[in-house]
Amino acid sequence: MSASLQESPALRRPLAFAAMRVEDLDEVVAIEKSVYSHPWTHGNFVDSIQSGYQCWVLRDADGVLLGYFFMMAALDEAHLLNISVHGDMHRRGIGKMLLDKVCILAQQQQMQSVLLEVRPSNTRAIGIYQRYGFAEIGRRRDYYPAADNQREEAIVMRLFL
Repeated sequence: MSASLQESPALRRPLAFAAMRVEDLDEVVAIEKSVYSHPWTHGNFVDSIQSGYQCWVLRDADGVLLGYFFMMAALDEAHLLNISVHGDMHRRGIGKMLLDKVCILAQQQQMQSVLLEVRPSNTRAIGIYQRYGFAEIGRRRDYYPAADNQREEAIVMRLFL
């Protein structure tokens, strides 16, 4: 069931948000593996859905998966755990649409802010978050796995709603 329909100026096609289902996970995992060097596993996604987190997909009119996100509520703060856009759909406003939905859901749950972590090497995402209004509030040392058994820090960012 679609939660909302909207017309994307970038795509000129109706797009639909829907709560993620386990049946969506093959497509979600395929996108995850294509856009991240250290992707979440199928089990990570199942656990998030079963934990009752806000798990949403965005599809076009033909049912093609364009992007998804996972958000967890913690007290008065929403924690954006994962947000991803299909590689072929980058630079078309899909990320902003996903962030808009994150903020709407967080506000509906009376959250005061949205928190996320991002790799310093993910400069595209950092730019999107900054343009959206997120600000860096700290760093987490050795947070992410990286190549050659190394670790990469995380930039912690927050957006007040």
